[in-house]
Amino acid sequence: MKHANNEGLLTTIEAARMTGMAVRSIQLMADRGELEVWKTPGGHRRILKDSIDQWLVQSGHASITRPMPLAPVAELTALLIDDSRHFQSLIALLLRQNFPSLKVIVAENGFSGLVQAGQLQPDLLVVDFLLPGLDGAAFITALRSPELFPETRLIVASSLSGQALEKYRYALTGVPVVHKTRLTEVLPGLVSETLALMRAPL
Repeated sequence: MKHANNEGLLTTIEAARMTGMAVRSIQLMADRGELEVWKTPGGHRRILKDSIDQWLVQSGHASITRPMPLAPVAELTALLIDDSRHFQSLIALLLRQNFPSLKVIVAENGFSGLVQAGQLQPDLLVVDFLLPGLDGAAFITALRSPELFPETRLIVASSLSGQALEKYRYALTGVPVVHKTRLTEVLPGLVSETLALMRAPL
């Protein structure tokens, strides 16, 4: 589908707010052709509002079409901790392109990342937990501590998979893990869901 401008188009977060569904569910519906979708030159989904309205009527949810106000994204900060310059650049680029109002700070290594995390208390941490000189499980456990980081959400980006990752599973329970070969495909949607949850009313 081609579209000349953004008139009548919604981001996946806006579509999720209108339907009361998760962002990932909207993405899957669009990929299955259940919603009309246009992709920007950068590959970001834009959902045709008319197709959302039609889905709401057909599914009997038309009464929830008024979106709820969200807190401004500009107040949110993300801290990226990774010792690889390549992945620092890639992840920071993905975050800044997809979430231009999100303040992105990059830590050069695990030790400076821990210090900055304590000082900044970021809303979102995106980390590689296998960093030189640090115990990965202890590192993740410290970042997940509600006493140290009560409001921080955590996403792990790792090059490990299968059995190599499984031995750390006890420390990663409940933490989203993205394999580094799928960052471009998976990370933006995962961050969208995380930000939506952070701004959702209690």
